[in-house]
Amino acid sequence: MYEAFFGLRDAPFSLTPNTRYFLRAPSHGQALELLLVALRQKEGFIKVSGEVGTGKTLLCRLLLNALEGKLTTAYIPNPQLGPTELFEAIADELGVTLDDPSNTHRALSALQQYLIDNAVSSGAAVLVIDEAQSMPVETLETLRLLTNLETESRKLLQVVLFGQPELDELLARPDLRQLSQRITFQHRLETLSPEMVADYLQHRLARAGWNGGRLFQPRAVRLISRASGGTPRLINILAHKALIAAYGRGEREVTSRHVRQAIRDTDSVVRRPGVLGGLV
Repeated sequence: MYEAFFGLRDAPFSLTPNTRYFLRAPSHGQALELLLVALRQKEGFIKVSGEVGTGKTLLCRLLLNALEGKLTTAYIPNPQLGPTELFEAIADELGVTLDDPSNTHRALSALQQYLIDNAVSSGAAVLVIDEAQSMPVETLETLRLLTNLETESRKLLQVVLFGQPELDELLARPDLRQLSQRITFQHRLETLSPEMVADYLQHRLARAGWNGGRLFQPRAVRLISRASGGTPRLINILAHKALIAAYGRGEREVTSRHVRQAIRDTDSVVRRPGVLGGLV
């Protein structure tokens, strides 16, 4: 739409997670380093939580890319599954045939044999689960059983959970304390500071091919920061709409007027406390 007008190769603020646009903000950079270090140390359970739109799925994809060719991985993006379905999903990812997924003992035995063979050639396998807060309690208990698969010297399966803050609340339940106690590393993703919002906008523009001067005026950046609360997904929405507004007016710079127009058009930020009175 506006890419050619601003001299961009593609849309810089798409909502589709794209690892090429990853900005190593402090919290996100720390999370990625933590994940890689924990996996190298063969820890069993690792958890990364964060509010909606803070970049968990993008981080998840970065991790999978970093592990590709180094470790065997299984990825489950939608874990709202029963125990039998979880066994089937993991088996499908690993290429294991389960004769009877509903039989917990037989399913665990089949997976353990695969993981033992895999450990000889590739080391521990890594199971990455996104949106883990949606997992039923009984499925989480099945997940705990999977982490019991080990030899005398090492874990055969490492598990990384990505989820919203509801995941923290879920794991705080007394009946899930055995699972919670196995989480050896955890990290909470933070939103971007006002200073980082400016860097974030500039970084994504540069990745999309922008090589000019300032495209977003400082006042426009401050409005985006305040209205979004530093949440990357909301920043993307507002920046995208502001660019559309500027393009519609034939203006080569994004101003606070364009951002205000974007805010009015975005329910998720208009409804944030104080935004209407303070910004629009």
